[in-house]
Formats: sequence, structure tokens, C-alpha cells
Amino acid sequence: MNIGRDEALRVLASLRGRLIVSCQARRGQPFDSVDSMVKMAQAAASGGAAGIRADSPEHVRAIKAAVGLPMIGVYKRRLPGRQAFITLNLEDALEVSEAGAEIVGIECTFRDDRRKVLPGMVEQLKVRCPSLLMAEISTFAEAAFARSLGFDLIATTLAGYTEATAYLEVFDYGLLERLVAELGLPVIAEGRLRTPAEAVAALRRGAYAVVVGKAITMPSEATRWFAEALRRLTSPQ
Repeated sequence: MNIGRDEALRVLASLRGRLIVSCQARRGQPFDSVDSMVKMAQAAASGGAAGIRADSPEHVRAIKAAVGLPMIGVYKRRLPGRQAFITLNLEDALEVSEAGAEIVGIECTFRDDRRKVLPGMVEQLKVRCPSLLMAEISTFAEAAFARSLGFDLIATTLAGYTEATAYLEVFDYGLLERLVAELGLPVIAEGRLRTPAEAVAALRRGAYAVVVGKAITMPSEATRWFAEALRRLTSPQ
């Protein structure tokens, strides 16, 4: 991808106050294919999405060619004995950038050896990668660490999905407000946003933009939410 930092910043500005749709499928799901995710992205674009989030260079490249919207790219790898899984190393980040992602999402939690790996990784990316770097965090402390390393923006992607935040069952608006108030970086609201009202609430609390995935592009998960709600209502007490 031949873009400069000015172009990447222009792309980020175009996302302000807008919806980014995450077009990802879990391994083994019916929609787990490049073709399916391209169609999901096309549907999202026709509905007014301002950007797309995708997993893997292959998906980023195909979706970019099909819809041309700004891209947040990640590269998920679930490895035995490891908890961290989102764009774990320099090579993966560079591949995602080269595939066409103007923003590269990188896990910046305190799981595994991330605190040791990230400083050198970010330093190299600042030299070799034209894309903006987005820290995907679960806590304020992780976000503060990300800012100290030079990340360009923060995303609440992993709040509620790490051991330290497993108690969360809904989007953490308090975390969002603190990030916005104290970090001085654009904050992307992502994770557990399931309705338009929740997305609007995130913007009103200072989110730069909103990412929604499962509620739009993962029918099995959205179906489960409805089925479980009805089951709780009708099950004998």
C-alpha cells in the first residue's frame, strides 16, 4: 500500500462520528469465507458504513478491492497456550498494512508477553509502516501504556473479553469516558455495542467513531441473543 501518513490521517478524519462495520466470521461458521465477507462488506457499504474492519491480509485485500472504503485490518492468530491473538508481531502488522488497511489494529493488553514485545514492535512499525496504529485494549492502564508507546488511536475492542474484564456484560461507557478525557487520542468504541441507541450513546460520550460487528455481520450471534432472552423469559423459575 503506497500511502503516506498524511493520507492515513485524512482517512481517519473521514471516519469521525461514523459507523465502521466489522466483517469477520469465526472459524467454521457458515460465513467463514472471503467471498461471504466481501458480500457482507458490500451490504454494509450500501447501508451507509463509512469503513470496514477485517481479519487477515487476504480479507483486507479482497474487501478493499470490492468496496474501496477505509479499512481497519487485523490478523488474528489463536496459538496454543497463548491468550493474546490480535496482530501479534511485526510481520503480521506489515502484511495487513500492505494489503490495504489504512489502520492496523494491534492487541495492547497485558496478556502473555505483550508488554515486552510491543515497544520494539511499535518502534519498527513507526519506521516501516505507513498505516496508523490502533491499540486494542481492555483496561485504562493498557490504553495508557499504548499511548506511551506511540499508538495513534485506541479501541475498546477487548473490554469484557480478557480475564481482567470478564465481569463486563455490557459496553463499558465509563472506560470510554475516561479514555476520552485523559488520553488525548481518538478513541474507537468497539465491543458489545448491539443497538443503534448504544452506538449513539458511545458517540455522545466522546467516541471518535463506532465499530459494530456481531449485531450486523454475525447472524449466529445475533440469533443467540434473541433466543437466550426468550428462553430466560419462558423457562420455569
